[in-house]
Amino acid sequence: MKVVIVGGVAGGATAAARIRRLDEQAEIVVFERSGYISYANCGLPYYIGGVIEDPEELTLQTPESFFSRFRIHMKVRHEVTAIHPDRKTVSVKNLETGEAFEERYDKLLLSPGAAPVWPNLTGMDSDRLFPLRTVEDTFRIREFLEQQKPKSAVMVGGGFIGLEVAENLRELGMDVTIVQRPRQLMNPFDADMASLIHSEVRSHGVKLALGHSVEGFAAADGGVDVLLKDQPALHTDMVVMAIGVTPESDLAKDAGLALGMKGSILVNDRMETSVPDIYAVGDAVQVKHYVTGRDTLIALAGPANKQGRIAADNICGGDSRYLGSQGSSVIKIFDMTAAATGINETTALRSGLDADTVILSPMSHAGYYPGGKLMTMKVVFEKETYRLLGAQIVGYDGVDKRIDVLATAIHAGMKATELKDLDLAYAPPYSSAKDPVNMAGFMIDNISKGLKQWHLADAAKLPRDGSVTLLDTRTAEEYSAGHIDGFQNIPVDELRERIGEIEAGKPVYVICQSGLRSYIAARILEGHGFEAYNFAGGFRFYDAVMNDRALVEAAFACGMDQ
Repeated sequence: MKVVIVGGVAGGATAAARIRRLDEQAEIVVFERSGYISYANCGLPYYIGGVIEDPEELTLQTPESFFSRFRIHMKVRHEVTAIHPDRKTVSVKNLETGEAFEERYDKLLLSPGAAPVWPNLTGMDSDRLFPLRTVEDTFRIREFLEQQKPKSAVMVGGGFIGLEVAENLRELGMDVTIVQRPRQLMNPFDADMASLIHSEVRSHGVKLALGHSVEGFAAADGGVDVLLKDQPALHTDMVVMAIGVTPESDLAKDAGLALGMKGSILVNDRMETSVPDIYAVGDAVQVKHYVTGRDTLIALAGPANKQGRIAADNICGGDSRYLGSQGSSVIKIFDMTAAATGINETTALRSGLDADTVILSPMSHAGYYPGGKLMTMKVVFEKETYRLLGAQIVGYDGVDKRIDVLATAIHAGMKATELKDLDLAYAPPYSSAKDPVNMAGFMIDNISKGLKQWHLADAAKLPRDGSVTLLDTRTAEEYSAGHIDGFQNIPVDELRERIGEIEAGKPVYVICQSGLRSYIAARILEGHGFEAYNFAGGFRFYDAVMNDRALVEAAFACGMDQ
């Protein structure tokens, strides 16, 4: 059996190695357009910033090492230009010599990846504009930094790559601005959780221009002007474009393979395309979302690696199935960690799901052990069924650990209420006896048993006409330092003695700093016959989100954070 693979990196290289492990006799040839067959995409921003110093650290395997271990022919700087399914060959061009030839196959695997979105705007030919997708892109940026020594940069796009590059450039001492069309960074996160990310980014001196569209670029004063719609231009020394990627599917399209959303390659759960003996994996393929069951595109290394293994199994006569992508992700943002899995509340509601959330701010480990830090967790679940839909966590220590537990729970089909039953490892330096994941489960279990909540979206709509009671149960000092208009203050420890100050027969909406004291107050009120609603997230969360919204609105009015 002869297997030809188009594209290396996560999907193609993984499939090649797996095929060899399953079939010692197979002839395997990989054609890779770039000069690198297996490299650490996710490490590229950290080479730009000098965190990874040796460029060879980016290269996971070389053609020589791959051949030595697996006897696989890795042909770098070779571009596949056409597929001929009728005669089971591909046309190939050697980019070093210009030689063109055809290579036959018994099985063909496409792993072309995705290309950076490069919009058709004026000034896109500037040598001060850079994409970041390949090792070569990284070297170009690093060379520009070393030779030109720019003082400022604009990131167009506020996703994973945009934030990671912004951090690394800022750590080099550069003035950095992120321009993003949506009014928040990191779309996998709901806007309220993204506000915590905004705060961390701003605290390290990165400016945000959210809600602005880039209309083009123009050379000016030895640098480049970023032209914004209805706003003054931003002058900078360099621009990194990171507004997303698009599937590299031209080969598949020209060969008559069926395509899916946004031109992606259509595959089944065996990673088979519409043409016999042709498989496809990675960023170029359409997949099912594990939570919603809907078609989606998820360009992450984890899914690409799994798909490469599954395709290899099936190429070698097995029957492996891809269950779908869940979108689990984590990112370092200066001192902070942000992570998500499944779908967020915004996506759930847009998908027609009747979703609810809990928001909590637990410590990363036992409070009495030094060094604990707060994290903010938002867990999304379906009402009535309590199906676990997704989670987002923003914090410092222990964020990655908790998101992986929640990702596993979603994959296992656990109900959100069952999070309380998980037996998780505990020692004071690492967790609490009631882990944050357990705490989320306790809260959702309480809701399933009748506890009522109110959310940040309800705050502006709460009546101030006396028809409901608005109650802040923090200390007098906390209340005087800031509170929501219309809320009276009765500290939770005084509530039983002062219960007579609350008018009977009216619903009571309760808030505290983090949600714990207001929960206790809600239980006290219920015990005295009141209908009580506990605020999801606490005043700390409310204040952070509202302050961020005010900053975003102010910046939108003038074009950029001040």
